[in-house]
Amino acid sequence: MVVDLDSFSSSSVDQQGMESDNLTVLQKHIMFFDRDNDGIIYPWETFQGFRAIGCGIFLSSMASLLINISLSRKTRPGKPFSFKFPIEVKNIHLAKHGSDSGVYDKRGRFVSSKFEEIFSKHALAQPDSLTSKELETFVKSNKEPKDYRGWMAGYVEWKILYMLCKDKNGMLHKDVIRNAFDGSLFERMAKERSIKETK
Repeated sequence: MVVDLDSFSSSSVDQQGMESDNLTVLQKHIMFFDRDNDGIIYPWETFQGFRAIGCGIFLSSMASLLINISLSRKTRPGKPFSFKFPIEVKNIHLAKHGSDSGVYDKRGRFVSSKFEEIFSKHALAQPDSLTSKELETFVKSNKEPKDYRGWMAGYVEWKILYMLCKDKNGMLHKDVIRNAFDGSLFERMAKERSIKETK
């Protein structure tokens, strides 16, 4: 899938890394998958969200299982185990994995300096986009010792983003990545896919 870069507006993140409706950027990032907007994301909602942005049935199924199973307990401190594996949006910052970029802080707010650092350190071919090789170098640079789970989570997240959003020249653009961080990318991808399906 090639994303129409011209259709993306700049991020709505403000100076404090918060959205105007007082949700953190990390909360906005996952709200797309809360299909009924009740503050809880179930595996079937994660599946529907991945399908809506163009992922196949197998990838959507695997993502929904792995994401909800790994994040559910972390976002529900003090609550009993549930086989429905719900993720509570308000507590998503508690599920932040290691070996990440640091663009989200511990409270899930956007850290502009860390975002810009991705490109100042790793965007060598073009200043505002990443090649596949540059992306791999970036992900490896975040790897923390013995944090295999965190590194794998980061690797898979970035690979899926690259697979879905690279342009025809194999470049992943800065505006697209910023929109992925604040969640607006997913809404746009779903709308573009819906329009194509109706034609």
